[in-house]
Amino acid sequence: MVFAAKVSEIPDWGKKVVTVNGQEILLVKAKGSVYACETECPHQGAPLSGALVKDAEHLSCQRHGYRFNLKTGTCKEFPEYTLKVYPVEVVGDDVMVGLE
Repeated sequence: MVFAAKVSEIPDWGKKVVTVNGQEILLVKAKGSVYACETECPHQGAPLSGALVKDAEHLSCQRHGYRFNLKTGTCKEFPEYTLKVYPVEVVGDDVMVGLE
């Protein structure tokens, strides 16, 4: 696990793009939980920094509305598209992300 950001730097129901070991990661915070995923929609590459946090576990791409589960990366409506997600561990105020 690698340090990515402070929990306090991510707005609740918001997002923050960070670079971890040279790789851009999107951090999402909803209902106190922090998630990490790729920064572009797997459908057509739209930047997810403009995506909507739909509920406590879903992110919706602003371009076509594809809704991805932040825990699994799955898209129920379009299962052929999967968002890459990363494991997250919060230690105090530190967000740690697991990279492959």
